[in-house]
Amino acid sequence: MIGERPPWNAILALGLTQNIGYGTLYYSFSILAPDMAQGFGLSTEWIFGALSLALLAGGIAAPWLGRALDMFGAGRVMTAGSGAAGSALVLCALAPGPGSFAGALVLTEMAANLVQYGAAFALLVQIRPAVASRSITYLTLIAGFASTMFWPITTFLHRHLSWQDVYLVYAAANILVCLPVHFWLSRRAADGRSAPGGGPAAAPTAGILDASSRSKGFALMVLGFSLQALVSSAILVHMVPLLSGLGLGTIAVVVGSLFGPSQVASRLINMLLGRDLPPLRLAVISAAFMTLSSAVLLIGAPSTVAALVFACLFGFGNGLFSIVSGTLPLALFGSQGYGSLQGKVMAARLIASAAAPFAFAFAIAALGISFSLVGTIAGGLAAVVALGSIGRLSLVERT
Repeated sequence: MIGERPPWNAILALGLTQNIGYGTLYYSFSILAPDMAQGFGLSTEWIFGALSLALLAGGIAAPWLGRALDMFGAGRVMTAGSGAAGSALVLCALAPGPGSFAGALVLTEMAANLVQYGAAFALLVQIRPAVASRSITYLTLIAGFASTMFWPITTFLHRHLSWQDVYLVYAAANILVCLPVHFWLSRRAADGRSAPGGGPAAAPTAGILDASSRSKGFALMVLGFSLQALVSSAILVHMVPLLSGLGLGTIAVVVGSLFGPSQVASRLINMLLGRDLPPLRLAVISAAFMTLSSAVLLIGAPSTVAALVFACLFGFGNGLFSIVSGTLPLALFGSQGYGSLQGKVMAARLIASAAAPFAFAFAIAALGISFSLVGTIAGGLAAVVALGSIGRLSLVERT
């Protein structure tokens, strides 16, 4: 419907739960990992290896979880996911040894898929598909503050509490805050079968790709997203040591701190000025920013100015990537079966994200930082080509 308003109550509520979900289930880990390793008598590398294993398991399970979003409704899935996430954090905190901790961490990452962006995007699509793209943009802007809030919150709590107690606090946040909010949203949305006000179900939106192009379009989209996830994860995990290795020294931490604000800035600019920009074009721009950021760093290091430009460009690209991962599938394929589609996309992204830190670390050790950056540039360019090629496919004629 022309002029239909985004469901602001749902967007704001999901903004709260997404910040808690990402903050407690993802961003807190890097702060607590050294203490986890010390407690189990293991190396920090082992702890991050367990996280990679958990991300990989979450990626393998993502298609099934995506189908559950369509079958049961995203609201119900997110409600159950909040309970599962809180319970998994409790299991991590109570784990008596490394094996049980790794198993609990796998459960945590699988539960994260039920409550983070993929599920939240599906819920917004099920509530009001006609304005879902705008709703997703607004949500990513609000949820972009998760790292900004939870890195200092986790650091503060960890000064006074063990990592186990911090996880118990975060388990309570998922169960006592996120679960009731998701339950309320599931009732308001009626799991996609009726409008929030109790009226008839909203009509599904159609995608722009015609039937003959959908399979090829999906393959190109997944390829582009996977390459972006590979580049993003590789650089994010290694950003500070990468910058230090290029001669930036202590300024590397300052440069790295620009990443979060740059993500939020890109989403705000897109919300204010890019409302009419097609998701496919935005996806290409996102991949191009990531590619350009690595090129600037490779050519300009150890210049501090080049490093600052790199951090901003990389933040811009990654911030837009969060938006297009939700809006591009909707634009290309429509709202019907969106949850299953998101599950398949999440699977490819999570598997790439799990493999990237190890692959990039191996490349740095074997080839050096400069050749490793050339690899990220090549991956980014391939993503630009893959996503750009979608525009050459057959589109549905609009009348």
